[in-house]
Amino acid sequence: MVKFRHSRLGPRKPSLTASQTLIFTLFVTFTLLILILLTLRIPKLNHINSISHNALRSEDNDNKRWVQIVSWEPRAFLYHNFLTKKECEHLINTAKPSMQKSSVVDNETGKSKDSSVRTSSGTFLDRGGDEIVRNIEKRIADFTFIPVENGESFNVLRYEVGQKYDPHLDYFADDYNTVNGGQRIATMLMYLSDVEEGGETVFPAAKGNISSVPWWNELSDCGKKGLSIKPKMGDALLFWSMKPDGTLDPSSLHGACPVIKGDKWSCTKWMRINEFRA
Repeated sequence: MVKFRHSRLGPRKPSLTASQTLIFTLFVTFTLLILILLTLRIPKLNHINSISHNALRSEDNDNKRWVQIVSWEPRAFLYHNFLTKKECEHLINTAKPSMQKSSVVDNETGKSKDSSVRTSSGTFLDRGGDEIVRNIEKRIADFTFIPVENGESFNVLRYEVGQKYDPHLDYFADDYNTVNGGQRIATMLMYLSDVEEGGETVFPAAKGNISSVPWWNELSDCGKKGLSIKPKMGDALLFWSMKPDGTLDPSSLHGACPVIKGDKWSCTKWMRINEFRA
């Protein structure tokens, strides 16, 4: 009797035809090409402790608006063309009749007092005072994801030549000011005018390579003492006084450099943890 020997090898798999090989090769090539293109198009974030200049761009009917990541420590974002020229002029004209010397918060009493560290003039505008103010407040809420009700009144400021605000923190060091609305968590600083020289917003405690900003050579001596933003009409700077874990962020220390040439107008909006009752 003839015994058949069983092969230890499994059944042979049919080999790929020439057309199948070609299709597979084209598929792999196409996939690699897509991956390369995506790699080239996706901006790479810098290290979390360094300054980043990646942009999220969008466009509306009137002008080009885009957000620039300025820093991660503190968390700071520059929203280009946040306000229109008409909105800037409206805020300035509304504020002019009631401008007076700016004051600072007394850490012991929580009340306002005069101080040589702040030499600007300013005034507060009522929340929701008119349609333009309401539209800006809503835009801030949409950008920050902080409800309008959690925001304080607009503080319009004017810095003339030589005027400044020494580095300070926007969050409170006293219990008096946190009763109504809680701690300040973020600040929206809107520039209402261009400034020929000086007047930068400087963060002297910011982490990262401060000289990497593209406008470094245009900064004043004061501006080169930290991470600085040059005032530009319509731009808005959002920075956070609290970290994502809810602790206060000392790297948010900031100041307004002296104006060397020009006239600087700005508008500040502070935002609280809870609803703020003016």
